[in-house]
Amino acid sequence: MIRAGRVRVQRDIEVPVGGGVALPADRYYPSPGVSEGTPTILVRSPMGRRPLGIFYGRYFARHGFQVLVQDSREAGDFRAHAVPLSREHEDGLATVEWLRQQPWFTGPLAMHGLSALGFSQWAIAADVPELKALSVHLSASSFADAIFTGGSFGLESVLIWLSNHSFTSSITAPSRVRRAVATGRPLEELDLLASGTRLPFFQEVLADQGPGSTLRTALDHSRTPRRTSVPPAHLVGGWYDVFVRGQLDDYLALRAAGHEPHLTVGPWFHYDLRHVMVSNREALAWFRAHLLGERSGVRPHPVRLFVTGADEWRDYPHYPPPGTQQVRWHLQPGRGLAEGAPAESQPDHYRFDPSDPTPAPRGPTLIGNSRPADNRALERRSDVLTYTSEPLRRPMEVIGSVTADLYVRSSREHTDFVVRLCDVHPGGASMNLCEGILRLVRSADTADEDGVRRISVELYPTGHRFRAGHRLRVQVCSGASPRFPANPGTGERAGSVKVTAEQEVFHDPARPSALVVPVVG
Repeated sequence: MIRAGRVRVQRDIEVPVGGGVALPADRYYPSPGVSEGTPTILVRSPMGRRPLGIFYGRYFARHGFQVLVQDSREAGDFRAHAVPLSREHEDGLATVEWLRQQPWFTGPLAMHGLSALGFSQWAIAADVPELKALSVHLSASSFADAIFTGGSFGLESVLIWLSNHSFTSSITAPSRVRRAVATGRPLEELDLLASGTRLPFFQEVLADQGPGSTLRTALDHSRTPRRTSVPPAHLVGGWYDVFVRGQLDDYLALRAAGHEPHLTVGPWFHYDLRHVMVSNREALAWFRAHLLGERSGVRPHPVRLFVTGADEWRDYPHYPPPGTQQVRWHLQPGRGLAEGAPAESQPDHYRFDPSDPTPAPRGPTLIGNSRPADNRALERRSDVLTYTSEPLRRPMEVIGSVTADLYVRSSREHTDFVVRLCDVHPGGASMNLCEGILRLVRSADTADEDGVRRISVELYPTGHRFRAGHRLRVQVCSGASPRFPANPGTGERAGSVKVTAEQEVFHDPARPSALVVPVVG
């Protein structure tokens, strides 16, 4: 094992990346005589290199690695960029080419980091022969999928991301964004209200032309995990993180391509500092194994999941866990929820008013506490339907992706449906676990002769134990403000015209709406 002494720092290194642009970097390395011949860890950051020097640079240098922490083009301020992170592939490859020319670079290379730093890893992961290991935390290969969720888009997270250009702004950004959305002003004005300036990327999101657009292509490296040249990857995620769905998709893509990734998912949200030491510790063992050949610190089971409700870690050979079965919980007449098929019944109805959009409880967002909260106040609203099971006789563990299979009818061809799974405690608290949204558009061939559409809403994954005596609850509504913009019902993403939607949810033998949950054991 390499043992490092005092950490030294070489600051303000200029790394040329082409076009006359040089990106500054700091190099952290062990004391002289130890750093020669040691592998290098590359951290590329749009959040500034200096704060990360403490979390990443000094940590890994103390354990015998060299660490290059580099600013990306967006470091310091996202606001001026029409498409942030669109040059990560080119700049990352240029940085590696510069590394090859340094006398202290010996060849073996790893990459590390969370959020946008993880996206930077996927940008070059399959194209660098020296790259021997990835450590991707709270991130995914496609930011496009995280932004454009279910045909809608992550209004709150996008505005927080673009408004977060300093430590102070990261603290105040969530409240500023919520105040801006609460004004009810047209979407195209919210960037100015939230940040005090026009944000080119926000306007690009509003103008997006859908799948295959230039914007989405620039933010999508989801083909990378499917390539055989990707180095060993350890993915660390959080059940309440905005990127967890994409991160688990990356894990499954790696497995399908023949790789053996490691996966750790904890009870964390984005920018949750509780995960930092866990992530660094897991990364250190991973890097020692794949760069130094020291496998003693790698755990025997590749998948470790924290199961909420049970409040304990579980180790598995893969994800989803062995023995997982898809179980349909059907919406029932009288707002019930059960595994049995529903009886003949009339549909339930509610009215969605985009001028008074259904609010969202805590849920996946970029900055802020996204852990579950009591939803009873939300469930008292007339624009929210709830379907609740009988108390469970025995515990039930749900681990994996949840899907809603619904039969719905709307007075509008353009509308949203939001579905949420909750754990109802014996005392009555209704705690949200995961949610999903689907934006419907005009399409005559998706409805039957009665105007009923069968839709599938993909919820975020979860890893949760429903204890005996607890109940499952499904919420169905048409808004989740400010996380997603209220659908105006007109087919326009932005604009001031808003129309109400009359919504119906069916639950009868011919139209058996259900929540499909992955039950373990």
